[in-house]
Amino acid sequence: MSSSPQLPLEFDYRPSMSGEDFLVSASNAQAVAWLDRWPDWPAPFVVIYGEAGCGKTHLAEVFRQATGAINAKLSLDPYEVMQGAKTGVLEDVDQWVEDHQQALFHLYNYAKENEATLLLTAKKPPNAWGITLPDLKSRLGAVPVVEIGQPDDALMEAVLVKLFSDRQVKVERDVIAYMLTRMERSFAQARELVQEIDRFALSEKRPITVPLVRSVLQRRA
Repeated sequence: MSSSPQLPLEFDYRPSMSGEDFLVSASNAQAVAWLDRWPDWPAPFVVIYGEAGCGKTHLAEVFRQATGAINAKLSLDPYEVMQGAKTGVLEDVDQWVEDHQQALFHLYNYAKENEATLLLTAKKPPNAWGITLPDLKSRLGAVPVVEIGQPDDALMEAVLVKLFSDRQVKVERDVIAYMLTRMERSFAQARELVQEIDRFALSEKRPITVPLVRSVLQRRA
């Protein structure tokens, strides 16, 4: 196979416990900047939100690695939630918070009183969580909220190159360009597609070329 294409831009790489790197670009730079400010946050919570596949979970993993944050499990007892830790992560908050508003309110107050901090992730911003508890709504209105956008072409190109490289596979730039015009813009989709292409190439004993990628995409259609 030919030499690996060069990354299109210089990206900042953040190591994560998963062994992968988190690439910082315009779509996620503001969220990363807030995490870099930790523990100098103006509120006990910081919320990052974005559509599925934008990298929220990966960034939360980077945050856990950097800060020693626990994976918090919400309950009415904030002492039970934090288990003595000073930093935590609550993921997919918008999926369950409507039925657990009192618990999140207690956790906010606990964190404020005990100088603890939590990173919250969601698909939607807090004003779309269906919060009806006035005290919780006012507190969430004071926390930093930042959106992670879907990755742009430059970031997706770098991600695809890295995913192939992690599998010790080198591909031509035309293969990456072909994939970019035909795939969903998400990190999850990129991982799945690269894995499927690599497996198909190995089973067929063929190099990864545009025709091979076309065959994989046709099989997925």
